Amino acid sequence: MKTLRIMWKHMSGNRLIYLGAILCVGLATLTTISGPLVIRLTIDSVIGDEPLTAPLLIRPLVEKISANLWVPGILLVLITTARGLFIFLRGRITAIASENIAKNIRDTVFDHIQHLPYAYHKNSDTGDIMQRCTSDVETIKHFLGNQLVEMGNVLFMLLFSITIMLRANVRMTLISMTVIPIIFFSAIIFFRLVKKTFTATEEAEAELTTVIQENLTGIRVVRAFANQEYEIERFAEKNEVFRDKLYRLIWLLACYWSSSDFVAFLQIGIVMVVGAYYTAQGVITIGTMVLFSTYTGMLLWPVRHLGRILTDMGKALVAVERLEEILQEPKEELLVDGKEPAIHGEITFDNVSFGYEADQDVLKGISFSVLPGETVGILGHTGSGKSSLVHLLARLYDYNGGSITIDGVELRTIDKSWVRQNVAVVPQEPFLFAKTIKENIKIARDEVSDAELYKVCKEAAIHDVILNFDQGYETLVGERGVSVSGGQRQRIAIARALITQSPILIFDDSLSAVDTETDLVIRNALRNRAKAATTVLISHRVTSLAGADLILVLEDGKIVEQGTHGELMARNGSYKRIWDIQNELEAGLQT
Repeated sequence: MKTLRIMWKHMSGNRLIYLGAILCVGLATLTTISGPLVIRLTIDSVIGDEPLTAPLLIRPLVEKISANLWVPGILLVLITTARGLFIFLRGRITAIASENIAKNIRDTVFDHIQHLPYAYHKNSDTGDIMQRCTSDVETIKHFLGNQLVEMGNVLFMLLFSITIMLRANVRMTLISMTVIPIIFFSAIIFFRLVKKTFTATEEAEAELTTVIQENLTGIRVVRAFANQEYEIERFAEKNEVFRDKLYRLIWLLACYWSSSDFVAFLQIGIVMVVGAYYTAQGVITIGTMVLFSTYTGMLLWPVRHLGRILTDMGKALVAVERLEEILQEPKEELLVDGKEPAIHGEITFDNVSFGYEADQDVLKGISFSVLPGETVGILGHTGSGKSSLVHLLARLYDYNGGSITIDGVELRTIDKSWVRQNVAVVPQEPFLFAKTIKENIKIARDEVSDAELYKVCKEAAIHDVILNFDQGYETLVGERGVSVSGGQRQRIAIARALITQSPILIFDDSLSAVDTETDLVIRNALRNRAKAATTVLISHRVTSLAGADLILVLEDGKIVEQGTHGELMARNGSYKRIWDIQNELEAGLQT
């Protein structure tokens, strides 16, 4: 019931349209059952000699029919035309409503995904989310556009047909409905079985989609390590699981439809045999026998179709539940009523601790201060907490203890959107959209002039490289930037960060893919911008950090050393040891 309420909520704004569709279904059903009545009247009273029996309201029409044989033919044509018109209107109305609902669901889910916290996206499978936003929405649309109004068709057909059949002959009505309860309860059982199977099939398809998405995203890595065979085996394994689940679903469908076919034709056979016997005995007329034979076929199809309706409803309910899992994820609290102070770039960490899991801190007692326009370098081995530290500064995560202030204002009290407008982050693996280079750089500040665009690209040491491309700044970089090298991708991302003119710039090891000479050019450009922005620079290359105003050395989430390059070299600690090792390696490579 909860899932049905959720679906009803998504139908908001289109419910009246569905009422119109159901009205068309009722009229179409009414015209459908009118045809056999005209045929019965023609056989019994026009061709035969049975006395006319009709309500006073339509008796003149019935007498007209009985006097002219051509009138029933015209009437049947009109009835069929009206039925076709109502079916067309039903299809058009439901198509409009279902498309509107599907669009609303997609908009709602996508909007919700955009506001989910960074941690959710980090721990989620992209392929699974894509499956829910596409395939599951289509499943819901299919049910709303086809099967929902069919439920009304089933109810109308049962109501109208049984009423007429009871008025014609009670005993034949009971005989004609012998197997309908069997088919109905079989449909209910089938629905329960197929819902579980469909859930398993959807999950298997989501896993398969994830494998495809990961493979296409990481195709360069696959090729670089000649890992195609492993990826093919991995895909084949997931594909086999999906196939087996799908076979199970198909097997259930085949069992239901074959068994219901047998029962339905058995019912029609019983009606034909009993009807022929009663006609021979004079219990019913030939027209009445034709009426019951026709109505029995009409009744059996919608009742049998109830299985398909319930199947699609089961699929739709599973799809709704999967989408609701996303919608139930709490949105990131942006603190829209928070402070929006003028940010100049003074940063203070005071005994800050943070952990992704409870009682498992990855940062412990972090304390340091940076004045506006200064550069702080962060050095440490993999897993020491460097990226976690800058994630806190950008408020991708919230710290567990201690205090972080920007220009004297507690970071927790500042609106997250405001923080991110003033803190530009360049990750180690930057993401580029499948757009032109110019569009990728200007994505944060679309109104920027070409002169300013060229200026920041020169500072990021990418301007001359871009001009050498055939299309220059209009060059398409391809999905995720696959058409440019890793170093070029990093420098484009650096230009994208510089163009924001944010007072705080964070480079999370984003110079790792550039050569030493280019690294020096970029650092000199950043040093020239020192008064414009406070810079946080993470790097494994010690020479990249040597010119920083403050250098932090992290080990196991703690600051073990901090100071300028000269101060740290004088202490003869971890920083000097790393400096000596890297210098020896560079000297060895040059000889």
